[in-house]
Amino acid sequence: MTVTAAAQQTSALLHAPVIDWFDAHARDLPWRRPETGPWGVMVSEFMLQQTPVSRVLPVYEQWLARWPSPAALAAEAPGEAVRAWGRLGYPRRALRLHAAATAITERHGGEVPSDHGALLALPGVGEYTAAAVASFAYGQRHAVLDTNVRRVFARAVTGVQYPPNATTAAERRLARELLPQREPVAARWAAATMELGALVCTARTPACGSCPIADRCAWRAAGSPAHDGPPRRGQTYAGTDRQVRGKLLAVLREAVAPVPQAALDAVWDEPVQRARALDGLVADGLVEPLDDGTYRLPLT
Repeated sequence: MTVTAAAQQTSALLHAPVIDWFDAHARDLPWRRPETGPWGVMVSEFMLQQTPVSRVLPVYEQWLARWPSPAALAAEAPGEAVRAWGRLGYPRRALRLHAAATAITERHGGEVPSDHGALLALPGVGEYTAAAVASFAYGQRHAVLDTNVRRVFARAVTGVQYPPNATTAAERRLARELLPQREPVAARWAAATMELGALVCTARTPACGSCPIADRCAWRAAGSPAHDGPPRRGQTYAGTDRQVRGKLLAVLREAVAPVPQAALDAVWDEPVQRARALDGLVADGLVEPLDDGTYRLPLT
């Protein structure tokens, strides 16, 4: 059966039970509350990339208390965004969010645009983030494909345990075909499928007994065949350049003045790896070297 035929035959059977399940079981997350504006939704989408909800929540609340609008963030140095990012990981996201806030302030009067194309044109905003903000902040009809949604569709519709490592054209086509026609329902569907993948249709131990569409899941109907291999594990953190970068950034985040080289040398014994990590931070724009041999978070 082609992806198109499968989608046409199953979409109507999936919408109501998944959305009804979401209405009953959705987590109370701050970026889902009615009072959350588009900026709050955008901040959450940047922070939630590759980072669990439990780690994002406290940083998210502090971030919006300090920078309740794009203009408020754009008015401060990029390094302050890196500082406030704390230990969320992948700190280049902080710089990208600052760049997006600056562009929103300069191009859109400080208001997160509702137009999908305008969102996609913002620095640091890719296909997923543009669709997510347009859908979750503005109730529009877009295919929102994160890892959780892709896994739900792979199992429920195409009958395989895991989606491909990278999003394919077939997955995008399937996601579009599965979208409810009415915008508000489509936006609810996007959030519901994401939550279903996060809480029930998980990567390693899916709770099929709690799934609202277990009786119409193509993967279960096929006998839950195993994939060629388990989902990829994340890179081991201990001893990696990522760990060294994190330690170096931690020193700079805590500092109120430029940091001498000796203070950075003290956080990691291996000089070659330490130098490589520091050079990477400088190349990524996360750290600025000064003429006197000290370092600081970026001011511009």
